[in-house]
Amino acid sequence: MGSWGTGLYSGDFAMDLRGTIGAVARLPFDADRLVEILCESAAAARNPEQEDYTTFWLVVADQFAKRGIISNGAREKALAIIDSGSDLANLSKLGMKPKDLSKRQRMHADLRARLTMKPEAAKSRPVLKKPQPFLMEVGEAFVYPTSGGECINSYYASKDKIPGWSQDGWGAAIMVERGRVFDFLVWYRPLVISYARTEKPSLTQLRLEPLWVFKGPGTCSKVHFKRLELEKVGDVEIDTDKLARSFPDRGSGRWAAVNDLSITNALSVGPKVPAVLMPAPGQPLNFSRGRPFRTIASLDEILSG
Repeated sequence: MGSWGTGLYSGDFAMDLRGTIGAVARLPFDADRLVEILCESAAAARNPEQEDYTTFWLVVADQFAKRGIISNGAREKALAIIDSGSDLANLSKLGMKPKDLSKRQRMHADLRARLTMKPEAAKSRPVLKKPQPFLMEVGEAFVYPTSGGECINSYYASKDKIPGWSQDGWGAAIMVERGRVFDFLVWYRPLVISYARTEKPSLTQLRLEPLWVFKGPGTCSKVHFKRLELEKVGDVEIDTDKLARSFPDRGSGRWAAVNDLSITNALSVGPKVPAVLMPAPGQPLNFSRGRPFRTIASLDEILSG
């Protein structure tokens, strides 16, 4: 669980799951399908031996009750966990002290009372009436402001509110993939230059970049797109076969889309991203600062023609 406590949302897993439920609840599906999607996004959901199993079902039942989403299956699983004491047993095994277990038990009692109240009719909830629009196309090249290699954190309402952030350079990215999850939620995957440039680069200059870094996928709403100050500088034609050869086993953007992980997490470059995490092709991998990103030495390696 990474961290845990007496409250239902004291742990990292529970907090992350609450955010995921918020994103999934926007899908225009019935409760059972929403539960199925949540189970697909969390390995602990179907394995009682996983330490996050009990937290998963308690959080899902609580969030559904608060949102007026009626799922008898999620509700019954949560009640069974409370009544069997399996959540307390799990936390005791993890080292929670008796005093804190008592507090956790009181939380169980409050949750149980909410879950056993006479259910009201399912509430209407705001859902997506149509698929999210694509804001960026595969092959589009963008430049954007950076501060020490760090892109604008688009979770802030304004870059002026970001502590210590002041533009001193430019990053650049090419969207090499995009997709929709469940036919509604959009994600993108960028390929970025390794180091920020002091001057705004043109597409011609980007074609000469000596190292490109393959980043993870992310989402990008109209608000985040504007806050990131993404500026299109041109288009290139991505060869999907070459891309697959250069970056095999790259996975999809499903996790990012379901959890609404903004592409802002993928757009920072060096020096914010340390050089050890961006080894040139053929160099030995160093995991001292985390898992290194995959790279290519030339943009031509993934372009058509």
